[in-house]
Amino acid sequence: MRDVRLPSERLKRDLRLLAVLVVVGLVLVAGGPLVLDRYSVSILIRSFLYGSIAVTVDILWGFTGVLSFGQSAFFAIGAYACGLAFTHYEISPGVALAALAAALVVACLVAMLVAWLAFGARVSALYVSVVTLVLSIVFVQVIYAGGDFTGSSSGLSGFDTFDLSAGAWFRIAGAGLVVITALGWIFVRSDMGSLLVSIRENETRCRYFGISVAWVKGGLLVASAMVASLAGFAYAGYNDVVAPDLGNFQFGTELVIWVALGGRGTLIGPAIVAVLVDFVSAYLSGSLPFIWELIIGAVFIVVIVAMPQGLGPALVSLIRWMVSRPAGAIAVAARLIPAPVRSTAILPETPAIELHKVARAYGSLHVLEDITFTGRRRELISLVGPNGAGKTTLIRCISDGQERSGGQVVLQGRDIGRRAPELCVHLGLGRKFQAPTVFDALTVAESLRVARSRIEPLSPWRRADDIRLPEAALRVVRATGLEAQMATTVRHLSHGAKQALELAMVLAMEPTVLMLDEPTAGLTKPERTVIGGILMELVAKHDLCILLIEHDLAFVREISSRIIVLHQGRIVLDGGVEEVVSSDLVRTIYTGEPQALGEPA
Repeated sequence: MRDVRLPSERLKRDLRLLAVLVVVGLVLVAGGPLVLDRYSVSILIRSFLYGSIAVTVDILWGFTGVLSFGQSAFFAIGAYACGLAFTHYEISPGVALAALAAALVVACLVAMLVAWLAFGARVSALYVSVVTLVLSIVFVQVIYAGGDFTGSSSGLSGFDTFDLSAGAWFRIAGAGLVVITALGWIFVRSDMGSLLVSIRENETRCRYFGISVAWVKGGLLVASAMVASLAGFAYAGYNDVVAPDLGNFQFGTELVIWVALGGRGTLIGPAIVAVLVDFVSAYLSGSLPFIWELIIGAVFIVVIVAMPQGLGPALVSLIRWMVSRPAGAIAVAARLIPAPVRSTAILPETPAIELHKVARAYGSLHVLEDITFTGRRRELISLVGPNGAGKTTLIRCISDGQERSGGQVVLQGRDIGRRAPELCVHLGLGRKFQAPTVFDALTVAESLRVARSRIEPLSPWRRADDIRLPEAALRVVRATGLEAQMATTVRHLSHGAKQALELAMVLAMEPTVLMLDEPTAGLTKPERTVIGGILMELVAKHDLCILLIEHDLAFVREISSRIIVLHQGRIVLDGGVEEVVSSDLVRTIYTGEPQALGEPA
């Protein structure tokens, strides 16, 4: 039997399970030094610290899609901050605190620089991997160039350090791993965690929800860098040895491999695999010095072939099997409630959108020229024209200030200038793409909550039971049957349901200007009828200005209040439906012969 629960109810149940696992983990960590030999304790201290870094790599890569090879460099920054301070200054509480502060600040600043270089609006996801690889190389070269101050290629060793026993370090490192994993688990299971997954699934869609993706990824990178630096500081504090190899790209690559083996997006899998691989490697390198790497490599291959998604999913399934729970699948439901009506300072007579001589050229190819028109609230303006007329290019120019080669776009009296899409959204713009841009890994409820995040910030530690949607979005959700599928993962929705979901998500942002690029593409006739009725209702009852691109001329004829015809990048006609329908020019553009618009060929 299917068990449907509210997000908070499921989270409370999962938190109880997490609390049990944390207590068990802390008990094992506390008792470990009492039953393990000194060598094992020493190795596991390092392994626990590596596991903590693996958790940050999984949050970056597994949940957010940011493949970083630079966590090793941040780890080494913390290690060298400790090593340099204790080598060149007499150890004291003040020096230790200053070194720790320096480790965190330097890691933060370097991570901010990496974020600035890697998360720009016009760069691909590959940039962060390249930049972080270069970061590791640069770090090692800086250490080499430091001469006696940094120890060059020999590193630093033998410096005085904290007066703590191996057992105390074991408990500190182990407890740190347990706590970091638990906090990471709470974070990724929250509403903010859904945002991370949405960025991984469709970064462009997030930007058109008004989400500053670069800031989210940059902030996450900075936090992860500081955790790695803290782990490095502890490493140097225990071992009293630091070397350039701690920050090289080989170690950074090993961290990524451990996460892949442990299972991306599971947290517990990468943490356990990092500890196991480092611990086992230490023993094998001593007993089998010439073939241990071959053995580890063979194990990696077997795991990848037998478990392509890593060990994490199997570990999670085992934990669930060990814990009593109701039979049947568990779905997470959510309550839909109307959002309060927000006041606006825009005067009713102010045009919703104005275009003045908008142009777009690619070198000598002019795709758009001299596009000028005004759209007002309660207007449904259809942009029609043959393929290649420039309709979708015009939508891009309106929604992204960087797309235009010339001209001006004004939304509700404010020029968008060269604003990025996420800033244009703040001016009241909403865009639906030609193919439905949704988040396949999220549920319908999670998707709607992410879409609403610009207006209602997401919690980093809990999931909300309620989703507040404006009346327009509620109308779409209820009319298309999505209300009954709130707990359904988006990848399992039909094409028509995905089209409806994207429309509902865009309306959740409460836009004033709604741009729709072929919203009925691939829909059945009944689904098209429903969407058409909804669009007319949005214009009549919710004061929207809708710009619609559509090839179904009969559909356009039924719902439009005005039609703009584009041909070869220019507006050739702008008028009422009947005026356009009866135009000989339009018939010629579409068919080359006299024929009424919307009639069968």
